[in-house]
Formats: sequence, structure tokens, C-alpha cells
Amino acid sequence: MRSSNAEQEMLPLKTKSSMRRKKLTEPSELSEEHASEVIEMALSDHVSFAEIELEYGLYEPQVKALMRDRLKPSSYRAWRKRVRKFSDRRAHYK
Repeated sequence: MRSSNAEQEMLPLKTKSSMRRKKLTEPSELSEEHASEVIEMALSDHVSFAEIELEYGLYEPQVKALMRDRLKPSSYRAWRKRVRKFSDRRAHYK
């Protein structure tokens, strides 16, 4: 039997979701380098909690706990205020 081009095109491609890292259960399992990357992503206004979950397997409450542990209290409060403001705006425009 000869395979057609259509069959060849249907081969599974490696996508970002198929190359996910293993799910972590605790932020304490992160290396220092990965913890820094998560903090950098969380501080960015352009990265959502869903993207952090895809990349590192950390859910929103785990990211918040990591941020609370690693940031100064005033920095954490300012970050939470900014994140809430973004989520409120996003919900309004949906």
C-alpha cells in the first residue's frame, strides 16, 4: 500500500502542550532558576496564570504562595493589586 500525502500530513506534531513539563505538586520542588523564571513571568503583565501552569505546572494559588514567600510584603501587595486590576478589566471586556 502506498501512503498518501494526507496521511503523512496527519502525523502528530510536537506542540507546546505535548512538550509540557511534569506537573509539580509544590513550589518547593522548583529549582532556584525555575522559581526566578516563574516570578519573572508572574510579574509580567503579559503572562497569565494559565501560561505559567502550562510551563511549570503551578496553579494560581501556588504561584501566589511562591510570590508571597519570595517578595517583600509591600511588593507582594502591589503585585496582587495590579493582578486583580488586570483580571477585573479582562472580565469586563470579555
